[in-house]
Amino acid sequence: MGNRIVKWLVLFCTILLLSACGTDSQEKVLKKVNGKWADANGYELNATMEIKSGGDPKKYDVTVWHTKPDFYRVEVVESGKDVSQMIVRNADGVFVVTPTLNKMYKFQSDWPKKNSQAYLIGALAEDLAQDKNLVMKEEDKAYIFEAATRNSYKNSMPHQVITVDKKTMLPTSVVIMNDVKEEQIRITFKNIKLGVQHAAKEYAVEQFTESDETKGEQATPSEKDNKDNKDGKESTNNSDGNEEKQAVSAEAENKFQTHYPVVNIENTKMVDEKVIRESGTDRVILTFDGDKPFTVMQQPVTKEAAMLPVSSPGDPVDLGFTIGAITDTSISWEKDGVEFFVASSKLTREEMVQVATSMTIGSMK
Repeated sequence: MGNRIVKWLVLFCTILLLSACGTDSQEKVLKKVNGKWADANGYELNATMEIKSGGDPKKYDVTVWHTKPDFYRVEVVESGKDVSQMIVRNADGVFVVTPTLNKMYKFQSDWPKKNSQAYLIGALAEDLAQDKNLVMKEEDKAYIFEAATRNSYKNSMPHQVITVDKKTMLPTSVVIMNDVKEEQIRITFKNIKLGVQHAAKEYAVEQFTESDETKGEQATPSEKDNKDNKDGKESTNNSDGNEEKQAVSAEAENKFQTHYPVVNIENTKMVDEKVIRESGTDRVILTFDGDKPFTVMQQPVTKEAAMLPVSSPGDPVDLGFTIGAITDTSISWEKDGVEFFVASSKLTREEMVQVATSMTIGSMK
């Protein structure tokens, strides 16, 4: 009898111990995540982003600064190439900057509130908080969340898997998948520092209009590396900005190949393709007709003689491989030396993003 009582006591204590050391509930983990990610007064992070959709995989290095309430500075650099792009939000608005092309576009937009970005940890916290069908799995060292995306390509890539380190309660990776759960984009966080704040002047875009010699410490990390590599190797600059612009245009023209959208839009097909030559540069116009007609225009990118902010309608849109501009009737972007513009009164914003992300060198089938 005494042995039986002892066994029951041991079993009862074991149950209590297991209950105390059991897995955290999803609600408890979400509360910790939101408290840490969304409530940080500022942060810095470095990540790598691999795009696997639309041809050969491409890798990018991503650097993010955020200072509350609404200052952001995101730099995206394609690995192995002297090509970078920045999106900056400060007190004057939202700017998209392409230093290699001397281009700067200004938006009156509330980015990134309407369009979450997988490399912004505050936006990731909102993705988790707003998904009523969120699923959490627990592993030895990590929490794994399966959530819906809320970004510009949420129809073509509706799923994401967010991995959170148990010890730090910070994200280690985000995998964005298409509708059949094939991996399309992978973001791997290399370093996240919470509580880091930058002064407003460090988000000023005026610094990007300065020459390499006068930028000094204001230059972006990629620009500093490029300057170091070029010291003693670069020749003199053209005094005539138009000559430089024409030279870059001619170089881009030699590499220009026509891109076609491979997305399938029901009852819509290409009915015309024409090439218009202006000032030695070819512009290709593709016309699609049917239930949802649209027009695609493309031409070589030209480098501007000076970087001056150009007002752009609509909102910046993250296409994964670049940042473009989107309105209710158009989307524009630049990629691999080509400038693209899609116009339609019938396509939704999400459908225009699908067209943009499907553009591929080749021919229509």
